[in-house]
Amino acid sequence: MAAPITPNSPPSPALAPTPTGSPLISAPARILIIRPSALGDVCRSVPLLTSLRRAWPAARIDWLVNSAFSGAIAAHPALSGVVPFDRRALGRWWSPRALHHLRTFLAGLRSAHYDLVIDAQGLARSALFARVTGAPIRIGPADARECGTLGYTIAAPVSQTHTVDRMLELLAPLNIDPVRDLRLYAPADALTRLHSHPDLRTKRYAILAPTSRWPGKRWAPDRFTAVAGELLRRHANQLDAVVIVGAASERDQCGPLLAAAAANSAIIDCLGKTSVADLMALVASASLVIANDSAAVHMATGFNRPMVALYGPTDIAKVGPYHQQSSVIQHRRATDVLDHKNTLSGLDMMDRITIDQVLAQADASLRTPP
Repeated sequence: MAAPITPNSPPSPALAPTPTGSPLISAPARILIIRPSALGDVCRSVPLLTSLRRAWPAARIDWLVNSAFSGAIAAHPALSGVVPFDRRALGRWWSPRALHHLRTFLAGLRSAHYDLVIDAQGLARSALFARVTGAPIRIGPADARECGTLGYTIAAPVSQTHTVDRMLELLAPLNIDPVRDLRLYAPADALTRLHSHPDLRTKRYAILAPTSRWPGKRWAPDRFTAVAGELLRRHANQLDAVVIVGAASERDQCGPLLAAAAANSAIIDCLGKTSVADLMALVASASLVIANDSAAVHMATGFNRPMVALYGPTDIAKVGPYHQQSSVIQHRRATDVLDHKNTLSGLDMMDRITIDQVLAQADASLRTPP
């Protein structure tokens, strides 16, 4: 994994006055994007990277990201290097070991001599990282939480629109054109592992992503199980397998699906058995992705895979798959509370999604080339 390269004598950035007279960087040599998490947000922050690369093709552009999520961006051709942030190492931040780790990490940020930093996270910790770099231009959202604006030299106004557009608004002070390119790239080693996997290397498969951290975002696992069986029956000429993905800690959400996998070799249990890089490779080669509101949705968007996205108590205009609302099934009423932490409201909304609706959309997606 690439780490930032620190030159012995960092070049001085060129400055140019904007129409309002404010000095803004015009040819930065070293740029840092800060977006550590969550995994879905990391995937849909890629347009920041592609926009910056289009504007400054010769610049070094690094990305500060949670170590566990680095596989989502490490292979992107517009990226120069990954700055991995090990959040778990700071779990007990007051311990001597964690404090040493933090000091070392912050010293590395400072010594990298960035000219421009963009904080797309907008929280106290990400703003602290931005400030510690000492970059002359540090941009973050004006509505950053936890007093995050204290870490910026420019607090950029952002609107309450889709997350992708909201992040691209951080580029407005730089006077560069946004590039709405969400393409993702799977790491080569993950693709090699997929192509040598004994159960998957020659198979055409659909992915089911039935889990979520939030109970109110989950479609019932017995319904996913029914969908898995029907997909294999209806599309025997197009699908050889159904692959279940998710984290190891989420296996207890998938009891019926795991039982089905134990009884049917065409239902492949990959829960907790893939890294983020491996999941990227799986999604990149999938014939279809059916997922709750989760990172798998945004990966499917980035790889332009046929998709059925199951949404409950969240606003798809802000956090749905970008420009792919036709891929979403959501039954929203005027009285619904869009709060993913409200389990009862969320489960009620998810319960309105029927097996037949999911299968009908899956049928249509499989008939339509991506």
